[in-house]
Amino acid sequence: MLFDYGRTLVTFEYPSAELSAVMERYRPAIAAATGRPAPEAADILARVLMPLEAVIENPDENEVEYLDIYKDAWRGAGWALPDDLLYEILDAEQQVWDRAARPDAEAVEVLEWLGERGFRRAICSNAPFPPAMMQRQLQTNGIAGLVDAAVFSSQIGRRKPAAQAYLAALEAVGVEASNALFVGDRMREDYEGPRAVGMQAVICTAHAATPPPDGVPTIASIGALRGLL
Repeated sequence: MLFDYGRTLVTFEYPSAELSAVMERYRPAIAAATGRPAPEAADILARVLMPLEAVIENPDENEVEYLDIYKDAWRGAGWALPDDLLYEILDAEQQVWDRAARPDAEAVEVLEWLGERGFRRAICSNAPFPPAMMQRQLQTNGIAGLVDAAVFSSQIGRRKPAAQAYLAALEAVGVEASNALFVGDRMREDYEGPRAVGMQAVICTAHAATPPPDGVPTIASIGALRGLL
């Protein structure tokens, strides 16, 4: 069983208040590094963090170097910061997301159920952030102990629907594509892509941003997987 991550195994809302608090905490360090007054936290969210959301939904199959993009975003907004401070701010920002990404109400139970029945479970997800930060997030929200492998696009430099993304996840759990089912929320990345490499696939509509076309296999919740197997 291969799973997408965001809006499939976990849900989240944009943690504006928490991110603002992080940026407020770093304003003295930003001022010291630039030699001028630091921007307001709200300005950082509006001019740096929010525009970066487009990078997360990048349709290109080549993954970006997020640290470079992050650095360019700050510089483009008028604040050229040293690399060590940028990494520290990004890490603090990602710790907010560690807490914001909460397992779907049925995900924990279903992943445990699959493991008890001998299914190999893997995450295959597009995420440009440093791999160590993504693996920490899985530890924080408890998903790490419920899967046998997790492959993020930042690890391999390729994004779904590139075949390499699915093949890396399949290799990580030692399963052939013909013996695997992919579960996700998006047509291109989680249905068409997996089928192109020989997997079966189903769309979970519980948190999907848009419904799939008629005729595409769907389940209304992760819990409904038990009825398919």
